[in-house]
Amino acid sequence: MALLEIKNLTVTFDTVSGPLKAVDNISLHVDRGEVLAIVGESGSGKSVSMLAVMGLLPWTATVTADYIRFDGKDILNLKPAERRKIIGKEIGMIFQEPIASLNPCFTIGFQIEETLKQHTNLDRAGRRKRTIELLHMVGIPQPEERLRSFPHQMSGGQCQRVMIAMALACNPKLLIADEPTTALDVTIQKQILDLLVNLQMETGMAMILITHDMGVVAETADRVAVQYKGRRVEEADVLSLFEAPKHPYTRALLSALPEKATGDRLPSISDFYFEDEVLKGETA
Repeated sequence: MALLEIKNLTVTFDTVSGPLKAVDNISLHVDRGEVLAIVGESGSGKSVSMLAVMGLLPWTATVTADYIRFDGKDILNLKPAERRKIIGKEIGMIFQEPIASLNPCFTIGFQIEETLKQHTNLDRAGRRKRTIELLHMVGIPQPEERLRSFPHQMSGGQCQRVMIAMALACNPKLLIADEPTTALDVTIQKQILDLLVNLQMETGMAMILITHDMGVVAETADRVAVQYKGRRVEEADVLSLFEAPKHPYTRALLSALPEKATGDRLPSISDFYFEDEVLKGETA
């Protein structure tokens, strides 16, 4: 049985110009221990889909689905208090822009311990010990001293590691990583991705990796779901998708890889013309 199953998920936002459908009847599943990559350009509904699963969208969003099942439970229909027992404990999420996601008014030790206080029965000493273990696990040097650090006193890469520690605090069955290398330099990106892959293998958790970087997908994922204009247009295992993409949008994504460059110009997804999910194949 799949760990997470989503059937016909739709997310609509109320705007001054009328309803905006950001996600349109998406269905997907994630098996236990599997790494699923969700790819697509900005605005394709990747993050919104997963924020809908987490129940973290604003009041202007209307979320509908046949079901969103996690570990056999339809979390879409759970009461808020019951859903909060799952979100953060059994499903962890790493958000984009770690500096913006961490509270600047509290130390990183306090913020990690708050997660443990909410979802575990550990006493104060146990929470502190677990927090130090987590910081050590994600590669933060001198974790005992770093407990007292504020987010602004740490680098972007260190803040991202703190976010990973918070997401993993309660040993989740599923980790959602939303653009986990955004705004990091190339060296730190590689370190963060290696860390996530190693932790996933060590713990056996399932992982959903939201990205637009097809190179990252090739190195980390087992299966790929491609989104375009709020819809899932293709899904396949990594090898099949890279060797024989079926949808024209997927072919365009792969054609925009830097190694496909010819001459002195890097390829771009904007080189292709789209209309109603159909790639015309014409260059701009």
